[in-house]
Amino acid sequence: MNYSQMDPAEVRRLIREGEITGPTSGMCAGYAQANLVILPKDLAYDFLLFTQRNQKSCPILEVSDMGSRSLKYIANNVDIAKDIPKYRVYEDGILTGEYTSVEHLWRDNFVSFLIGCSFSFESELLEAGISIRHIEENCNVPMFKTNIECEPAGIFNGKMVVSMRPIPYDQIVKSVMVTGTMPKVHGAPIHIGDPSVIGISDVTKPDFGDSVQIKEGEVPVFWPCGVTPQSVVMNVKPKIVITHSPGHMLITDVKNVDLKY
Repeated sequence: MNYSQMDPAEVRRLIREGEITGPTSGMCAGYAQANLVILPKDLAYDFLLFTQRNQKSCPILEVSDMGSRSLKYIANNVDIAKDIPKYRVYEDGILTGEYTSVEHLWRDNFVSFLIGCSFSFESELLEAGISIRHIEENCNVPMFKTNIECEPAGIFNGKMVVSMRPIPYDQIVKSVMVTGTMPKVHGAPIHIGDPSVIGISDVTKPDFGDSVQIKEGEVPVFWPCGVTPQSVVMNVKPKIVITHSPGHMLITDVKNVDLKY
C-alpha cells in the first residue's frame, strides 16, 4: 500500500490498529514526523533543559501535560501510548522490550516530549531532486553514535547520534541549503565526509537502523538525530524511559512547510 499520499490521521489509525508496524519514512508526504521520549515528571525538568541546550539534536515540537496521552498542538486525536508503530522501553539504561503499544506501562506521572525528526525534511529533499537512499531501498535510515559531546543538563549527558544519507557531490550544497531552512527538524548537516572525524569507524555498520549503499561519486552526509536521547538514556540509566523505536515515528498534522524559517 502507498502510504506516502495518505492523511496523517488515517495512518495513525492504521498504526493504532496494528496494521502498520514498520518504519515511517516516506509516509504522509509533506507532514512532519516526531521522535518520542516519555519519562517520569521528576526527570522532566532536567530533560527539558537538556533539549534546550542541544536544540540541533533535540528540537522540541511539543511537551504533553503530565499523565496525558493526548497532545494540544501538533496532532489531534492522538494516543501517545498507541500511535507509534514500535516503542522501546529502557529500565536502568537497559533496553527491556519493544512494543507496538505501551498502554500497559502507562503511569499518571509520565510526561511526553515530541522531538523534530529528519524524516520531515526528506520530502523537501525529494522535491529538490535529491534521492533518499533508504527510501529507495525500502529500509530504515542508518544512524550512528558519534564522539560529539552533548551539552549536559542535570542528570542528562552523553554523545550525539546522527543519521546518514549518501548525497552526490554535486548536490551537497543544495542538500545543506534545503535542510538548513528547517531547524525544528534538525536543520543543516553536522558533518560531511570522512566518518572517522566524528568517531564512526565503519559507515556500513550503523548503531541503529539499516546499512545503505554508498555509490561512486557520493559522500556520506550526517545530520543530528532525535535518537540522541536514547543514547543519553543508556548512558545515565534512569529507572524508566519510553521512546520510539528508531525510525518508527509519530506522524503529526503539522505541514513541513510550517516548520521552515
